[in-house]
Amino acid sequence: MTNVAFVFPGQASQYVGMANDLYSTRTEVKELFSRANDILGFDLATICFQGPEERLRETDVTQPAVFVHSVAVLLLLAKEGIFPSIVAGHSLGEYSALVAAEAIDFEEALELVRERSCSMLQAGFSNPGAMAAIIGLDAFEVNRLCEISSDRGVVVAANFNAPGQTVISGESDAVRYVGELCREAGAKRVVDLLVSGAFHSPLMADAADRMTPLVADVNWLQPSIPIITNVSATKIQESNILSRDLITQITHSVRWTESMETLVSSGVDLIVEVGPGQVLKGLMRRIARDAKVTCAGTVEEITNLVTLLKEDDR
Repeated sequence: MTNVAFVFPGQASQYVGMANDLYSTRTEVKELFSRANDILGFDLATICFQGPEERLRETDVTQPAVFVHSVAVLLLLAKEGIFPSIVAGHSLGEYSALVAAEAIDFEEALELVRERSCSMLQAGFSNPGAMAAIIGLDAFEVNRLCEISSDRGVVVAANFNAPGQTVISGESDAVRYVGELCREAGAKRVVDLLVSGAFHSPLMADAADRMTPLVADVNWLQPSIPIITNVSATKIQESNILSRDLITQITHSVRWTESMETLVSSGVDLIVEVGPGQVLKGLMRRIARDAKVTCAGTVEEITNLVTLLKEDDR
């Protein structure tokens, strides 16, 4: 039996037309989007399928869109008898991972995602900031440059995405300053990100405060499988730690490289990116080139995955 891990994408994996083929061919996906529309109070399906892209990119839409698409695929994979032995999610994707591990149900998770997206959007208005991807410079050096630049304002290494790809976040002037230092230190590129706030930095403290009582009120269940959290980069199966890490990750770094190293070392045969896009597959090529990774976000990709697993299990 193939030992499968699921990884779930976060913000920036959205695209106009996402989940449309799933919705048009599977009744359970239509029902899922209907439930999502009721919880969110707007027509998520239409924005996902038709855009406009500018609206889909807004945090309060992007996060629910990526989450619901991921859970839709999760449901379809379960109907095919495909279940993970371990899961992880990149930032927002951690909510999808929690659903996959049966730690929280879809409705409560989506309510949290709705509040998280709105709280992070509001925090971005209250404490404006910026993010930039540093390409081609060692993560330790990026982190060091952030630390020595604290007198310029809040700036931190927010996402350790892969070797040679680290995202910094904080006050706009401080992010620009560290970006220049990174260029001088040999970074190949410094790419400003189109985001509504300084995610995974102390500037998101208001959002973390808002989310704390909401996460505490969730009906947490014992996870059926381990979850590698962004904050710990280790396998967690205790609800009290999962709930704590879910809050902490709003203002702290996403330790994705370490998380994926933990995942690969857990002995899985296949890693499946569940949801829209192929961002995490691309990162995995840089983290563990020999790891076997595939994507499941469309009808075609799900069909190919089912065929692949049937062949492997012969």
